[in-house]
Amino acid sequence: MLAEKYVKVNFDSYEDFLKNCKIKIPKDFNFGFDIVDEIARIEPNKKAMVWCNPEGDEKVFTFSDIRDESNKTANFFKSLGLKKGDAVMIMAKRRYEYWHFAVALHKLGILMIPATHLLTVKDIKYRVKAADVKAIAATADKRIRDVIGEAKKDLPGLKHLISVNGHVNGWLEYSKEVKKFSNIFERPTGKEATVSSDAFLLYFTSGTTGMPKMVYHDYSYPLGHIVTARFWQNLDDSSLHLTVADTGWAKTSWGKIYGQWICGACIFVYDYERFDAKDLLEKIAKYELTSFCAPPTVYRHIIKEDFSKYNLSKLKYAETAGEPLNPEVFYQFKKSTGLEIKEGFGQTETVALAAMFPWIEVKPGSIGKPSAGWDIDIVDSENKSCKPGKEGRLIIRTDKGRPTGLFLGYYDEAMTKNAWKDGIYDTGDMVYKDEDGYIWFVGRSDDVIKSSGYRIGPFEVESALMEHSSVLECAITGVPDELRGAIVKATVILAKGYKASKELVIELQNHVKKVTAPYKYPRIIEFVEELPKTISGKIKRKEIRERTESK
Repeated sequence: MLAEKYVKVNFDSYEDFLKNCKIKIPKDFNFGFDIVDEIARIEPNKKAMVWCNPEGDEKVFTFSDIRDESNKTANFFKSLGLKKGDAVMIMAKRRYEYWHFAVALHKLGILMIPATHLLTVKDIKYRVKAADVKAIAATADKRIRDVIGEAKKDLPGLKHLISVNGHVNGWLEYSKEVKKFSNIFERPTGKEATVSSDAFLLYFTSGTTGMPKMVYHDYSYPLGHIVTARFWQNLDDSSLHLTVADTGWAKTSWGKIYGQWICGACIFVYDYERFDAKDLLEKIAKYELTSFCAPPTVYRHIIKEDFSKYNLSKLKYAETAGEPLNPEVFYQFKKSTGLEIKEGFGQTETVALAAMFPWIEVKPGSIGKPSAGWDIDIVDSENKSCKPGKEGRLIIRTDKGRPTGLFLGYYDEAMTKNAWKDGIYDTGDMVYKDEDGYIWFVGRSDDVIKSSGYRIGPFEVESALMEHSSVLECAITGVPDELRGAIVKATVILAKGYKASKELVIELQNHVKKVTAPYKYPRIIEFVEELPKTISGKIKRKEIRERTESK
């Protein structure tokens, strides 16, 4: 486990972890050379990735394979005139080529911009112009090639289009081109060499409110994910781990490459188009996964299945992130598997800020305790620390240094100054801490509902609704009201066997009144077939609010 080279990997307690988990950052750290190539040198046949799709295709890559394929890819990119400091966008969905691209770009010092395949022509134009993107590598799906092709007409600076898993007229076909190049690629020196402070990765956030922000990370970022992988996901050399995520989302960086490979784990990639709970459970059983991480949405669907049909005996650890996990889902999963879902919390701008670490008892509904190396605080409107039980803004103090894994800033300097000033980065999340030091998520500052003088966090009401057997998924938003300022609205997807009715509305309202404070009950309940979500699975409450107001 190369993680041992950069940090102590075994701790006796949470207190020991907080005090002694200190990550060493070499000045010239490069994930491609210092992790992938180093493991390939030490243990060339060690499995790095198992990839499969619903059609039955399967590929297994060793670290030697990843080294060789990334070297060929680096030589291919170099032949196109791409060099350190340039930007390349990758829209590869869950194709295994993403990992070849990522490692190659990291070796070259080229800024990688992962992007979702759901981008529109307008989205692509904005991103390419803003980041001065020189090339796009994307899957050859008709929709993707059409929107990129249309956007390209207005993008003279976009020099190269590269197709993945198929041919596109006028594009370079990756699988054919890469075969022309050597699997030897020497580590660059001089001005072409990377240092840990160089720009490494740029993400467009999948925010639930407003336009996406451009988030920069540097070459030390992968080392920050040692905490994510080793101490939250509990991974080691023997792990086979699946994180459910599209490569356009930062959750791939959290669970499908950096911390996992630094810890020596093998990653499992299931390249599906449409989520199916039964299908996913079959894969977990067939491939004998030891660790599994998915957003709460996935768990909400999984717990509705009959677990007795699947042999999940090899599964030892389950985690979730992206949105808070409703306690009812936690209890149902534990009842079916015996496993407690370990919640983790962070942002595209960070690694794991807080989590249910191995040394602490799980409190369902809490996001856990703070990560080592992060000076986290909960403050009021005057930036004074809140007492236990009092809701406030979650901030990160950086006056004593930027923690490993915290972003460099946003592309928009004004946006950076607004969120990060006087040595404080404001996450925009509303939380509170209990007497035992556990953190409880309330909601994004934009999502908190102010009604009749009360502040109502959507998560608590959603959790109450989720306890009712008729509710599969739900989202809580505020609706403007002249008398109260705002009232609570629930947008609900019903479970199988239930039908919308006035009687069910009343039943759900009474249920919430019994489970939580009566003033929090939803005065409006709308039944829908689906909820608007980001590619990462987060509910777009802003979109629900806008739809409601337009009616």
